[in-house]
Amino acid sequence: MTRARRRILPMGERALLIELDGLEEALALDAVLARHPLPGIEEIVPAARTLLLRFDPDRTSAVRVRAWVADADVADRTATPDGAEVALDVVYAGPDLRSTADLLGVTQEALVARHSAVTWQVAFTGFAPGFGYLVSEDWHHEVPRLDVPRQRVPEGSVGLAGGFTGAYPRATPGGWRLIGTTAAVLFDPAVAPEGSARRGPVLLTPGARVRMRPVPARIEVPAGMGAAPPAPGGIRNAGVGASPAGAGDLRIERAGAATVQDLGRGAVARLGVARSGAVDRASLRLANRLVGNPEDAAAVEIALGGFAARAGRDLWVAVAGAWGPMRVDGRLIDTGVAFPVRAGDLLELDWFTRGARAVLSVRGGIDVPEAVGARSTDTLAGLGPSPLRAGDVLAVGDDVAGPVPVGTIAPWGWPADPLEIELAPGPRADWFTAAAHRVLFDGVWTVGTAADRVGLRLEGPALARAREGELPSEGMVPGALQVPPGGRPTVLLADGPVTGGYPVIAVATDAALDRLAQARPGTRLRFRKAPG
Repeated sequence: MTRARRRILPMGERALLIELDGLEEALALDAVLARHPLPGIEEIVPAARTLLLRFDPDRTSAVRVRAWVADADVADRTATPDGAEVALDVVYAGPDLRSTADLLGVTQEALVARHSAVTWQVAFTGFAPGFGYLVSEDWHHEVPRLDVPRQRVPEGSVGLAGGFTGAYPRATPGGWRLIGTTAAVLFDPAVAPEGSARRGPVLLTPGARVRMRPVPARIEVPAGMGAAPPAPGGIRNAGVGASPAGAGDLRIERAGAATVQDLGRGAVARLGVARSGAVDRASLRLANRLVGNPEDAAAVEIALGGFAARAGRDLWVAVAGAWGPMRVDGRLIDTGVAFPVRAGDLLELDWFTRGARAVLSVRGGIDVPEAVGARSTDTLAGLGPSPLRAGDVLAVGDDVAGPVPVGTIAPWGWPADPLEIELAPGPRADWFTAAAHRVLFDGVWTVGTAADRVGLRLEGPALARAREGELPSEGMVPGALQVPPGGRPTVLLADGPVTGGYPVIAVATDAALDRLAQARPGTRLRFRKAPG
């Protein structure tokens, strides 16, 4: 029995990052842990040389997870999870085919022959839902990324970078060298995660074996190539439409920056899909309780205000989270209470004066189709219902848990300025100097203008590194403080990427995430070390 060398690193309160010697060891340990599961483990996310283990602290502990990993024996270093075999038809006519062949010192024909002759395997996913990083023991080339990444890589593009190959499920920026295209549907959010012929929304799942089949250029490529990137969901989903308001509907008059959100997706980061969901989960739960909904019912999340909607019938609604002037047909209302809205009434949430996000819950819940197990909009991945716009009509469902509670049940108030955020240790704390750690906790940080559902970029002193270099992509979690080379951290939020290559110095606690959701540009933050 062989025990792979591994480092077990903290990733906040609810995750550990396991660092190994390389991809082969990471895949082997992933296979062993999958065969011997530990209750309480929510997800294992493989990456280039790491495994991210997310766990439920109510069911297990970091100590037990560490022991489970430390005791795992890898009998076969090449062991990988069993996977399906997928054939991809590829038109080898990419814009970088000639230059890539020249870099490798081969002809274009030889490059195509080598790329299509080997059997590839999906090592891990990331970057975007359905984007698989494919490797092969028979592929011996290291292909450098482009010096200047493309602002837009067309959907279906097949590329090379380092020792990997992969295909882009949707149009995104990217720096891989493009050698071909495929018409295969790599990610289909309409396919259920389980119980379908293609085994879920992602075609190339970790462990799957992949063969590239060269096809003539006359084979059609995806219809979206050359068009603008799709909005989240790709269409105006059923349940979000532009028809006249009818029974059970809420017509959007002014959308501002509003999306439909519930509590998000479950264990799907392994497929490259983020949790998403309401950024301020406590406010979603509260707003739903106020109108008698289950806590996870879908609602409308509104950033910074400027929202108005007209009721198509009598409704009960509640608003929680950020505060600003709110009116029903000109009558002032307050946050944290349930109130009736009559058919034809206009509900207005003016620009917020405190906080960044409010949740508008309607008794019965917002009824839109699920995508990968949730009704949430993922703004980074373009998944779920499209962001709301004027003229949309939201259907109201019948997802109720009980009557509307009598009286106010919501304590109301705002934390002091600056906002205090507790941080747990991150896996790459040793990449930074002792002075950087002092600066992180002694300084006052300001949320910059680059603040959205993906993350908050912070303004303040640069955090100096103790070591240079780049990290291979590794698993990320909401609350991670990534530090790019410039030294100023970004805090990842609900729509943040599931993998990333910037070192994480610390991770906001789970409780602190809801407070961060209310941090708007200009909000001041002070970090504190979490107990333990």
